[in-house]
Amino acid sequence: MTDEIRREHLLEIAATVLLALAAIATAWATYQSSRWHGKQAEAQSASIAARVESTRQGNVANRQAQVDVSLFTQWIDAYVRGETELTNFYRRRFRDEFEPAFEAWVATKPLRNPDAPLSPFVLPQYKLAATADAERLEREAAAFSNHVKTNIARADNYLLAVVMFAMALFFAAVSMRLRSHGPRIALLAMGYAIFIGTVVWLATFPVSLSI
Repeated sequence: MTDEIRREHLLEIAATVLLALAAIATAWATYQSSRWHGKQAEAQSASIAARVESTRQGNVANRQAQVDVSLFTQWIDAYVRGETELTNFYRRRFRDEFEPAFEAWVATKPLRNPDAPLSPFVLPQYKLAATADAERLEREAAAFSNHVKTNIARADNYLLAVVMFAMALFFAAVSMRLRSHGPRIALLAMGYAIFIGTVVWLATFPVSLSI
């Protein structure tokens, strides 16, 4: 085998190897892009669900607060008029979550203490579980929204890798059609440089696998 034929054979092998590696890498990057788009859709669904539930819990909290305010107002009105039976009637209907704040407010002697809080609702003891749930769910929704952005960025990065591998495939394919060794070597060098650089870049990406 002459040196010319040997060089021709080596260049064909190099181009074939690059074509095979770039094709496999393209399939892998395409799969990963699809996987991260799927995770983005899952995170988006979870964010929407959390935000809907947060709104629902917020509405529940608003209704509970309206009940508390209404009963307290009626209690105050009956208390001022000295209607003990009616006062006790409203008092027994206070919700459990309102009780701590009401007791703390009464303890401040609001009728005799000018510095007493204006109502139980401004005291830290007034806490609604529905409000806490709504705030927690809103934080979860925000966290899922951040996951959506992150997963979109990852999917786009893998898609860019697909484009880079396609360029490597292009240079490998074109090199096989040339007869001059110089241009063939130059195209193969460019193809391998793009391929290796993209592989190194991909190594920094997180991987998503479906089992």
